[in-house]
Amino acid sequence: MPNIKKILSALFERYPNPTIELRFSNPLELLVATILSAQATDKKVNEITEVLFKKYKTPKDYADADLSGLENDIKSINFYKNKAKMIKGCCQRIIDDFGGNIPNTVQALTSLPGIGRKTANVILANAFNIDAIAVDTHVLRVSNRLGLVKEKNPDKVEQILMDIVPKGEWARFCKALTLHGRYTCKALKPDCNNCCLSTECEFYRG
Repeated sequence: MPNIKKILSALFERYPNPTIELRFSNPLELLVATILSAQATDKKVNEITEVLFKKYKTPKDYADADLSGLENDIKSINFYKNKAKMIKGCCQRIIDDFGGNIPNTVQALTSLPGIGRKTANVILANAFNIDAIAVDTHVLRVSNRLGLVKEKNPDKVEQILMDIVPKGEWARFCKALTLHGRYTCKALKPDCNNCCLSTECEFYRG
């Protein structure tokens, strides 16, 4: 098993203040952005939300929106019809079940249409500053390559990492690992020669 203390030390030296690249100013904006981000780049989502967030400011704005109008507002992103339905459904449920406030627990967030554990944990960690481990494609890939886990199920990886990584570092760890996976430990061409984690990496040693 790789040394988690050494991994955290090297990771945080490389990414001292890691942040997600989706732009948002409140929990609702992050919820909408994460729905839009499925199988899309953060850059593309940010282009859309720059305009979208000026038009829709509350859950009621989205819930009351004409579906075809909302689709038109996000039509440049893939799966825009499904995403428009999901955003409307989420916001209506937020109004009906949570009084118009974005909930701040995994259980409550995952009760919303289309919100899984990863999205819920992204919202908790970044909008509410609650320690959570969000297993996106980068965290899944890099944690397996390092040898921290040997598991492809994101929910199982989340549980394993919760046991390995000190709780106070969960959110910071995941944000740093996502950046590392996006820019260094890439899916097709990992830049192992310039990797701050190579000395602790099973993939590199193999």
